[in-house]
Amino acid sequence: MITVQDRSDAQLLWEFQRMGHAPRACSVGVGLGSHDLGVADVAVGLYRRGLVPLLVFTGATSRTTRDRMPRGEAEHYRERALELGVPEDAVVVEPRARNTGENIRFSRELLAERNIAVTSVLLVSKPYEERRAYATARKLWPEADFVCASSDMAFAEYVDSIGDGRLVIDMLVGAVQRLIVYPALGFMVEQEVPGPVTAAYDRLRGRGFTSRLVADR
Repeated sequence: MITVQDRSDAQLLWEFQRMGHAPRACSVGVGLGSHDLGVADVAVGLYRRGLVPLLVFTGATSRTTRDRMPRGEAEHYRERALELGVPEDAVVVEPRARNTGENIRFSRELLAERNIAVTSVLLVSKPYEERRAYATARKLWPEADFVCASSDMAFAEYVDSIGDGRLVIDMLVGAVQRLIVYPALGFMVEQEVPGPVTAAYDRLRGRGFTSRLVADR
């Protein structure tokens, strides 16, 4: 059962993860694969606004998506973009990445192989993974500027859209854990985690929202 305190703590983590960037024109848009097809919708919206000339969708499958997206996250994103009217030549698929670091690294390599100059990236993710994606991208692609974008939903609205509150809270807890432990491992740049966010994270861990945690090292 998800309690009122759980939801309050999750809301705090949700707000912390949002970067609050204003969308602006960039060299390319990169949509990070996940269980949330809304990432593709946001990327298409940015393309339609003329903010990017090209969309890269990156992602294979995971334990969360192997049933929902059997052809791979990036391919399902591409199909969604084409359904919404994006031309085929404006969409590139990177089908191998299985984590955020690989999303960034493989997308960078793919664009370099195609001789596409990139100085800035509109980085599109789930709302609760903006900060994690940003910290990872800054570490692995330091010469590019990054602008984060995601669906402009409130936490409760997002949970309703996914239909699985426990999954969303588990994901939130996992995203914050990575911000805490990954900088020391060289996987992302440091992001200060405020005390109230750390306390909310600890309470949710103690309540058992742990299915998306990585092993402590």
